[in-house]
Amino acid sequence: MIDGQPLACFQPFIDTATGRIAGVEALGRLRQADGQLASVGPLFADPRTPAMALRRLDRQIRDNALSRVHEAPGDWFLSLNMSPRWISRLRADQALPSLKQLARHGVDPQRIVFEITELGGNSQRLAEVVARYRDAGARIAIDDFGAGYSQLDRVLALQPDILKLDMRLFQAAALGGPSTDVVKALAQMAEKTGCWIIAEGVETAAQLHFALECGSRYVQGFLFARAQEAFYSTDAFVQRFAGLRQSYVDQKLAERGRWMSMRQQLSELMVILQTWAQTRAPLSALPKLDAFPWLLRFYQCDRHGTQLTPNLEWRPSGWVADNRYLGHNWSWRPYFYHLLAEGWEERRLTLSNTYRDATSNQYCLTAGQFFDNGERLLLIDIDAAGL
Repeated sequence: MIDGQPLACFQPFIDTATGRIAGVEALGRLRQADGQLASVGPLFADPRTPAMALRRLDRQIRDNALSRVHEAPGDWFLSLNMSPRWISRLRADQALPSLKQLARHGVDPQRIVFEITELGGNSQRLAEVVARYRDAGARIAIDDFGAGYSQLDRVLALQPDILKLDMRLFQAAALGGPSTDVVKALAQMAEKTGCWIIAEGVETAAQLHFALECGSRYVQGFLFARAQEAFYSTDAFVQRFAGLRQSYVDQKLAERGRWMSMRQQLSELMVILQTWAQTRAPLSALPKLDAFPWLLRFYQCDRHGTQLTPNLEWRPSGWVADNRYLGHNWSWRPYFYHLLAEGWEERRLTLSNTYRDATSNQYCLTAGQFFDNGERLLLIDIDAAGL
């Protein structure tokens, strides 16, 4: 038994380029006898709720949203949740109920984003229906992207316009750790396939900063607004967003300042280490390098990428030589061929991108510079956690 009057509430999407509201997601609510609103989420998650009742409730909520979208600015889009389970039940020649609803309410399909919300359903039938939505002019989004491996198959099959990052994964990634790399990789994949990213569940300034780091086109969450019946004004959050965005930019500028300072220190360290290497002095002649606490190790390669020396690391007991990587060839690593392309002719210092070190599992970057008339390459691995 569904208790209450179905209606839609609207949670805005904030455009990260402008801070303005670009669209809204319709979220189902039930108005109780006392006037309070309750989410329909528990009903859809409860297996005891009859499927027919849920389908009827879903269409009532969508009808309510479409009947009111004319009250919103004409350049906003409306995101409607769609269940693949119900899509799969449609006959191949059946008119799509959602498109009929759009026509009945006079809503241009170009204002609509159909948001695929689950992993279930027949993939082939889903792809056929999605193609019909797209032919009508609507856009397609996949919700909870990153929540399951099978969604990668769905992205390839449906070629969505928008990917919404899984909220739990996104919030965990914003705290740091391995999930950070996963979400950044997903965001890069989305960018390469031409998708826009939506970060939902943005509740703190740190989460917004991470969303911007991932290149999110839109953000959605309690940091700005909860879902409500009435539409917010387009510029309701511009000032707040501008302040938060400036905080992010200031943070990035501070990071850049640390990079520049480290680069200067690296140049000084390179001189010390190359001087020692050129004299072929014993390890005991290498000074303690307390001024460079981020130094993890250094070693030499020939110009073809083959490691000529042990890894040399500072330990409390003094300098230690690790011979395990002698003779290994690193020419296939991105930092090495970047060095060849950018640093060999000019003998200038080159820095890699940050990566996770396979030996220590630390975030690292590698600095390199050719010396000895370009015949040898000095490489320094740096602890990048502080950057």
